[in-house]
Amino acid sequence: MTKITEQDSLYRHLEKMSVEELTAHINREDKKVALAIEQALPQINAVIQKIVAQLKAGGRLFYVGAGSGGRLSVLDAIELPTTYGVPKGMVNVILAGGVEHLVEAREEEEDDREAGWKALQAQQVSPGDFVLGISASGTTPFVLESLRACRSHGIPTGCLVSNPDSPIAGQADLPIEVITGPEFITGSTRMKCGTAQKMIFDMISTTVMVQLGRVEDNKMVNVLLINDKITDRAVRMLMERSGIADYAHAKERLLAAGSVRKALDALAE
Repeated sequence: MTKITEQDSLYRHLEKMSVEELTAHINREDKKVALAIEQALPQINAVIQKIVAQLKAGGRLFYVGAGSGGRLSVLDAIELPTTYGVPKGMVNVILAGGVEHLVEAREEEEDDREAGWKALQAQQVSPGDFVLGISASGTTPFVLESLRACRSHGIPTGCLVSNPDSPIAGQADLPIEVITGPEFITGSTRMKCGTAQKMIFDMISTTVMVQLGRVEDNKMVNVLLINDKITDRAVRMLMERSGIADYAHAKERLLAAGSVRKALDALAE
């Protein structure tokens, strides 16, 4: 395979550039990310459709990753219970070094070939679940061996990689290959690769939640009422959808029900 992610930057002598030059060149490279994702939409769609099917049948989604991509998957997963009111444990992350060490960047742990599968086993992963491996290089041992073990146990898998024809893609049932090209800083895959990963996590989780009925029109009707800002947004959402004109009354109904969706259901009874 060709490791495009390790190829030399298209830009030389960065230390001699002005701030204006540096930001313009980084911006120019960032513009390439959305176009690369566009080329991979059929692969992304196939992964989403499989995830939706697994979750509708009672399964779970597991992100398995290391480095920047793994950490970004944690950020995606932790927001879903609040935003969409789904139970914790529906979307999970197996991170090299452990989610509890998220801010420590334990990059050496990505070479542990057994830890990922052991962590999945501890979560009682099964063929009813879906495992998505994340690796910019497409070669990370932690991810590769996890997917290999999943395949041998009949567990459906996908992956998100940034090099073509990688070993990890070869072990995934549904690979996503988003080729963003050499990084602005040679090999610094937290940049374009990381940007692509963040955009794709948003795309996957948002589309999955819509498909699971956690969104109505364009509103987060199942959002958890965890602070004043969200509660105020939910009150106004309830007023709009129910026809209740009085803010205080709408808030009372919302807080009694616990969510916009439940309040609307109660009003319909």
